Amino acid sequence: MLLMSEKPSLEIYLAAPRGFCAGVDRAIQIVEKALEKYGAPVYVRHEIVHNKFVVESLKEKGAIFVEELDEIPDNGAPVVFSAHGVPKAVPREAQAREMFYIDATCPLVSKVHKEAEFHHKDGRQIILIGHEGHPEVIGTMGQLPEGAVLLVETVEDVTALNVQDEDNLAYCTQTTLSIDDTAEIVEALKEKFPSIKGPHKEDICYATTNRQEAVKALAPKVDALMVIGAPNSSNSNRLVEVSKVYGCEQAMLVQRASDIDWAWFEGVQKLGLTAGASAPEILVDEVIEAARMRFDVRVEEVSIREENVIFNIPKLLRDAENDTKNQAA
Repeated sequence: MLLMSEKPSLEIYLAAPRGFCAGVDRAIQIVEKALEKYGAPVYVRHEIVHNKFVVESLKEKGAIFVEELDEIPDNGAPVVFSAHGVPKAVPREAQAREMFYIDATCPLVSKVHKEAEFHHKDGRQIILIGHEGHPEVIGTMGQLPEGAVLLVETVEDVTALNVQDEDNLAYCTQTTLSIDDTAEIVEALKEKFPSIKGPHKEDICYATTNRQEAVKALAPKVDALMVIGAPNSSNSNRLVEVSKVYGCEQAMLVQRASDIDWAWFEGVQKLGLTAGASAPEILVDEVIEAARMRFDVRVEEVSIREENVIFNIPKLLRDAENDTKNQAA
């Protein structure tokens, strides 16, 4: 066994901001507060956020995760819709079955839904920039009738687009995309359809933007960069891609410390470390502690800006929170 002095040195540059965004924090709080107020079980349609550790933690508290409402018995238990948003058909089905549901859709995703509805009411066909099959994309496209929204993932998709009326178009974007890739697609849309309408304020969320900018700042300074996040997390995967484009090709995604292949660290003296918007800080701490077992670690936080965004949970759960505080007093 190596003595402390014999461990190889490792400098860890910790990106800031990193980890939970306001929408993820709000969604998790909604499930936790619903469990406190109504007791278990609380059903959650789809993963509340894309992180296995978070999902498993909520399961231990009494949350039951399902993919569709037909998996839920008619027992009056609350149903929570995930932070990614749902098609309109889902709350309609819940209402038809007289289910008690709580919508945990991120307010920034709801903003995109409202934009799409606004343009549709004004007679415009919507072009959505996003990843096919992602829950957020399914939810956004499901706000409007079939055919009202066309999905594009690449500049090549824009080239192949056939639209109903070139002078009556608008575009929206998934909130967790690569800023640079999206800018290229938007440019291609504007070039092909000069009169296309865009959002008043960019759809890519502040947290996605900040985490990508932090990686851009770190990538040229490090030998390798690790992103803590889930394989199905769009924003986490984009961080790996951004690292490779901005100077650090040795970038990888891991869910937690136990998944790390330590052979990957061979020759690495400077490690960039960040976490996707649905990864809790406890997993960052876990990776640093695992690294300390093998390296003489020095940690330096590299902050590009402060985040102070907070999204309120629904009033019926805030009331429950206040009731609990009053009882404790």
